[in-house]
Amino acid sequence: MSAFLTMDDVAELTGRRVKTKQIEVLKKMGLPFFINATGKPVVPVAAIEGKKTEQPKKTWEPKK
Repeated sequence: MSAFLTMDDVAELTGRRVKTKQIEVLKKMGLPFFINATGKPVVPVAAIEGKKTEQPKKTWEPKK
């Protein structure tokens, strides 16, 4: 079992396939996530299992 949701899981959770839209929805939901090197949101499984996770203090965002 992975420590992070799959990209399909993130798409289902957010209802969005585009990474920027997924990030917007995750922020609105208040779920902790990280941005990986390709700019995709990475959600820890613990974030949806109700376990305490620490939100990163500053998220890196690629230049547009």
